[in-house]
Amino acid sequence: MNGKQSFFRRPGVQTFVSSIICVILGLLLGYIVLLLINAEGAGEGIVTLLKNFMNYPSKPAQMKYLGNTLVKMAPLLMCALSVCFCYKTGLFNIGAAGQYVVGAGACLYGALALKLPWFVCLLMSMIAGAVWGMIVGLLKANLNVNEVISGIMLNWIGLYSVNMLLAKVKEVASPYTLKLASVNPSAILPTMGLDQLFSRNQYVTIAVPLSVLIAVLLWVVLNKTAFGYELRATGYNKEAAKYAGMRERRNIVLTLMIGGALASLGAAFLFLTGFEEWSVTQSAVPGMGFNGIAATFLGGLNPIGTIFASYFIQHITSGGAYLDKAIYPSQISDLVIALIIYFCGFVLFFKTVMNRAGSKNAAGGNANAVPVKKDEKGGKTE
Repeated sequence: MNGKQSFFRRPGVQTFVSSIICVILGLLLGYIVLLLINAEGAGEGIVTLLKNFMNYPSKPAQMKYLGNTLVKMAPLLMCALSVCFCYKTGLFNIGAAGQYVVGAGACLYGALALKLPWFVCLLMSMIAGAVWGMIVGLLKANLNVNEVISGIMLNWIGLYSVNMLLAKVKEVASPYTLKLASVNPSAILPTMGLDQLFSRNQYVTIAVPLSVLIAVLLWVVLNKTAFGYELRATGYNKEAAKYAGMRERRNIVLTLMIGGALASLGAAFLFLTGFEEWSVTQSAVPGMGFNGIAATFLGGLNPIGTIFASYFIQHITSGGAYLDKAIYPSQISDLVIALIIYFCGFVLFFKTVMNRAGSKNAAGGNANAVPVKKDEKGGKTE
């Protein structure tokens, strides 16, 4: 009994179980919505959503479109890690969307206008995102400007600035930027043979394993290093960290710079594959940065959990493309994800329930124990 109690009361186990409950409840409500739209195809619709690439009958086609899901997962994971890293230090980096945008602008301009190789474009992207995060950090550290306010403002500044910048390298007859493969093939991320594993899907590059490796590295930094401890201490209590001799202002700026570099690197991981082109006429900030917030909380604010949460969200999102558009809107997958994230707000409630259940089990186990009597000298007697 005590072994079961200690296992289910562990924070990691509770977070995992809570996330699973959120997913199940979100899918259940999504199924109810499908029933309301069209009851006859609701069961098939929710299965189609979950199957995603498995809807294809042949194995090569399944592997190819699994590769497409992983290609979109890599930037989502990087945006999620950006939000997660900053949140661990007490900052809400809603500006990850704007940092993603400036990262896209920097890497595409370097690739298309300056004809630079892929590793230089990656570096340019990271620097642009770090600078964008540094602005938020300086405002927060020196003027106590809320990072949410400044982050949202910079999202729109970044969007329209990038639109103007990339208008110089767009196609003549369309609003999209030039094809990377035809203008500068050296800027495309190397595949290292990964494309062969996914039915010669040329878009599956080193971005996928690199994003996972970065997630593991962040977990190590946050939990196993003095630097990570100092950042988390600043997030928990800035004044206490200052009293302990930590440079809290520097930590705030540095945290948001790292968060910005992570989000912008996510943009490079997508656009330097050639999978998508940037549209210079878009008037809305790309949803990748905001979806990263969802993946962060579904992953329990843990870099390792964020890996699985990012894949799941992208899996459901891609699965929505296979629904019958004559019956169901393609946005139904976004609705399911929104419901799941809504239920993530009840994670603390689920943990409280598990803690109470564990306490009752522990009390019940102690009630069955045989009482031990003591003699007058304090010795045990049977």
